[in-house]
Amino acid sequence: MSEYPLNQLSKPLRVWAQIDLTALKHNLQSLKQKSGLAAVMAVIKADAYGHGLAAVAHCLESQQIDFFGVAHIAEAQALTKLAVKTRIYLLGATLPEERAQIVEHGWTPCICSLAEAEHLNSLAVSQKKQLKVHIAIDTGMGRGGFLPEQLKEVCIKLSALDALNYEGVASHFCSSDEDEAFTHLQIQLFNEAVGILENHFKREFRYRHLANTAGILDYNIPSCNLSRPGLGLYGIAVGLGKNTGNNRDLKPVMTLKSKITLIRELPKGTSLSYGRDYITPYKMQVATVGIGYGDGYPRAVNNNGKAQVFIEGQLCPVLGRVTMDQILVDVSAVPQAMIGSEVELFGPNLSVNQVSTWSNTIPWEIFTQITPRVTRIVH
Repeated sequence: MSEYPLNQLSKPLRVWAQIDLTALKHNLQSLKQKSGLAAVMAVIKADAYGHGLAAVAHCLESQQIDFFGVAHIAEAQALTKLAVKTRIYLLGATLPEERAQIVEHGWTPCICSLAEAEHLNSLAVSQKKQLKVHIAIDTGMGRGGFLPEQLKEVCIKLSALDALNYEGVASHFCSSDEDEAFTHLQIQLFNEAVGILENHFKREFRYRHLANTAGILDYNIPSCNLSRPGLGLYGIAVGLGKNTGNNRDLKPVMTLKSKITLIRELPKGTSLSYGRDYITPYKMQVATVGIGYGDGYPRAVNNNGKAQVFIEGQLCPVLGRVTMDQILVDVSAVPQAMIGSEVELFGPNLSVNQVSTWSNTIPWEIFTQITPRVTRIVH
């Protein structure tokens, strides 16, 4: 089944992404166990990291999580249209023109500035509502929130906003998979901020959250009672360098596939693809595969001598430049390859981490650049 109606015209499929919801549920439970926290905010922004918002949201909602984390109100609107009951949390600062809808629908914003808080409060008063909000603390990311040194003064002003229910406090790691020392500093700053806020408001916050996937896998954060997994839900473990390559019991949710459309025996000295960047060094069996950067396969792997795909149980080199709709692959060592053979671009046999390394990018980008013309087949 596809969430992209334009692809209903394309059967049989040439390019598709298999979405394994059983793996998604497994990853959620694995991360919950690792965090030791019962409360979870599943981050499903950017079309659930390219996996398909509707299928992922309905699957995760069946697991009784606490929040869906989204980037902005367009994503909140999409979830509302899907009739999900799980609370919707906005992960960043909001625009003034977005805030009336936030109050109307009862979506939960993180308060990133005093001006934002005051505006939301006035809107809540006008709509005769109480709005649940979380206070954002900038412990090092620099994208928004209150600086720790501002908190004592800010608390006094926030207390005067009677239509806001401060049920949570949040921050965000900036380098939890790269810089262990700075991450520990962020944890310390967050712990201190929670203390200041709870001392001022004379109560504990219902939700305290900082840990992304790397935070869940690699750190202990005593002040947190809500985890906020993103990439890990989709089967990719990110963390400190000492853990690179270890998926820590996570399973890939997306498998990107295509098919061989043509196989030709080409003589030594044949130029391949645009720019003639690759010249066959000997006689080769060259397969044309029906996927390209128009589908989201990264052009950055161009002729780097490292990129591979998985065909008939074997890894095969990608040759020459990636074009919009096709790539070329050396199948000389795979005599059983034929027109129609399935090609795995990434999945259980070839990690998206490896593809992102070949592309000099990150798995988040690989997932989110898979385009709408790639049919998502959910199972």
